[in-house]
Amino acid sequence: MRLKLHWQILIALVLAVFAGWAAGTEGRFLGIQFYAVFDFVGSLFLNALKMLIVPLVVSSIIVGITGVGDHRSFGRLGLKTLGYYLATSTVAILIGLLLVNLLQPGIIDGAPAQESLGLASEQVAGEIASKVEGKSATDVVDVFKRMLPPNIFEAAADNGQLLGVIVFALLFGFFMTRIDAPQGDTLKQFWQGVFDVMMKITDLVMRFAPIGVFALVAKVVADTGFEVFQSVAVFAITVILALAIHVFVVMPIILGLVARVNPLRHYRAMAPALLTAFSTASSSATLPLTMDCVEKNAGVSNRVTSFVLPLGATINMDGTALYECVAVMFIAQAFGVDLSFTQQLLIVVLALLTSIGVAGIPSASLVAIVVILSVFGIPLEAIGLIYAVDRILDMLRTSVNVFSDSCGAVVIARSEGETQILRA
Repeated sequence: MRLKLHWQILIALVLAVFAGWAAGTEGRFLGIQFYAVFDFVGSLFLNALKMLIVPLVVSSIIVGITGVGDHRSFGRLGLKTLGYYLATSTVAILIGLLLVNLLQPGIIDGAPAQESLGLASEQVAGEIASKVEGKSATDVVDVFKRMLPPNIFEAAADNGQLLGVIVFALLFGFFMTRIDAPQGDTLKQFWQGVFDVMMKITDLVMRFAPIGVFALVAKVVADTGFEVFQSVAVFAITVILALAIHVFVVMPIILGLVARVNPLRHYRAMAPALLTAFSTASSSATLPLTMDCVEKNAGVSNRVTSFVLPLGATINMDGTALYECVAVMFIAQAFGVDLSFTQQLLIVVLALLTSIGVAGIPSASLVAIVVILSVFGIPLEAIGLIYAVDRILDMLRTSVNVFSDSCGAVVIARSEGETQILRA
């Protein structure tokens, strides 16, 4: 009997850990470097996922808008979505703030951990500087500019401009329903056909997901190994514990009390998307599979899925916001900077804003952390303290981001009166 997709991906993930650890970056067989193979196969899979994003998002949103109905329904759906995203992100940040104050990962033997941990080497510091060069708080404001790109085709070609594509698709779908037949009917049939084709291509790509996941994770393990956690173990544990509380305590409560669905069934429904999100560390790249799982496995209508999920993959970053808060507090503790209650509340607000505003920027978390550190005058090179474990924690927080998006789709669908959710 053929294993279900999530079991195939999980097995591939476990095997990848051992393969990456055994091969390292120099392992070879018959002159072929394993690391190069991991990189090649992983890149092919990631590119295939990214290839689907723009046509799937555009067609899905336009098809979904045709089912929303009048403009009042459209506005109601938007307010519910934004309200959910703000609420869950705020809760995630507060969980991180509570744990980082309780565990105090930046304090070792009662003293700031700056000397014990040491800062990054000059090479790493240079890499960090190049990634965040020229970034500042203005990047948060630029999110509004990205909503209205001057060239929609250029925005579609730029992974960081997905928000502009979403806004254009929303406007196109909204006004498409307000033109008369036969043009309106022709457009509806065209975009429905595009959407159906994109879902079939998504199914094809996902047949190769176990292979892609294996290559991506094996490459990461070969790069980092396991020793990277030793120097900042308490910080990594703090982040992981906070993320676990959010995804295994807060989200199930929301699913059970608000949406009135069985959380365990939703975990099973989303398993392929969550494992793919972990391996790719990209909410946007995982979006095609997230939409597939939410519609086919969780039973949410395309009307809700097509609106909630693309927007969530762009601006709803529960795990990222939580991580930013914990990272800034950890660095402050390590440098002996005593932040007052008011200053910690400011970190909460800044983490919420930057998780939205810089989500489309490469190395988004590093940029956001730099923005917050600069507000408090903490040396920016201090992010070298977390650089070693950033990749692994990025994989985890991306999974949390995706799961929160999926829960939002279920909650909002239930509030819209949908009864077919998780019927299987």
